[in-house]
Amino acid sequence: MTGFVEKPEPAQVPGLEHLHTGKVRDLYRNQDGHLVMVASDRLSAFDWVLPTEIPDKGRILTRLSLWWFEQLTDLLPNHVISTDVPAGAPADWEGRTMICRSLRMVPVECVARGYLAGSGLVEYEESRTVCGLALPDGLENGSELPGSIFTPATKAAVGEHDENVSYEEMARQIGPETAAELRQSTLAAYDKARDIARERGIILADTKFEFGWDDAAGAEPRLTLADEVLTPDSSRFWPADQWQPGRSQPSFDKQYVRDWLASPASGWDRNGEQPPPPLPEDVVEATRARYVEAYERLTGVPWS
Repeated sequence: MTGFVEKPEPAQVPGLEHLHTGKVRDLYRNQDGHLVMVASDRLSAFDWVLPTEIPDKGRILTRLSLWWFEQLTDLLPNHVISTDVPAGAPADWEGRTMICRSLRMVPVECVARGYLAGSGLVEYEESRTVCGLALPDGLENGSELPGSIFTPATKAAVGEHDENVSYEEMARQIGPETAAELRQSTLAAYDKARDIARERGIILADTKFEFGWDDAAGAEPRLTLADEVLTPDSSRFWPADQWQPGRSQPSFDKQYVRDWLASPASGWDRNGEQPPPPLPEDVVEATRARYVEAYERLTGVPWS
């Protein structure tokens, strides 16, 4: 198991209980029982949280998530209560913080795919399936699928891989009714987001959502959208005007970092035991520019 190259010490804030330091976010609980999520500038690749941060990344993720939550409110409730920074918190938390309802989380990564890439491509090349779903012959890297598909995965700890599972296996683990609701909600959210992105010249190749039950919503718990949503960290965004099946696609995410780490320039062996090296300044700047461009193209708002 791998993880952090240098695990940061969480900020100690009066009235907040630190719960968890994740790959990107630090999670606290306030005195009202709400969750306080703070998005850092950390970046992970190849199962390592890297020693070099990407300036503004946490603010971009937060602002883009909030924008997408708003776009999806007609389909799904979300867990956001406010973006107020708790009293006594570091000044750097401004723009990175979401106060959220505490949910009973469903232990499934809800992945929707409209294009063939990543682990889906690997499985397809082996068996012409993705998560057990049969796909037609003739698809290649970056091909558009005949329709969007739901491909769940088990949630992994830091430094471990999420594991794709079949819909049937997921239904056995969490129950058929919950499984059906997750699939319907995931595909509805993906299809709407895909269409919004397409209008802005971006292909949403795939994305993952997290859901939880809001037990305080009334007599019946409501399935509620949680965590971040439709950011470059949780989605593959490709420029539509450069899409060309049969090759890896240019992207608005950390693929630039992955490519550098895998190149001779980094001097790093991803299969060895040594952690990855710090990122050079030009790689940091180019990666930040991709996050900024994704935000600006999707929202139509200049980053500032």
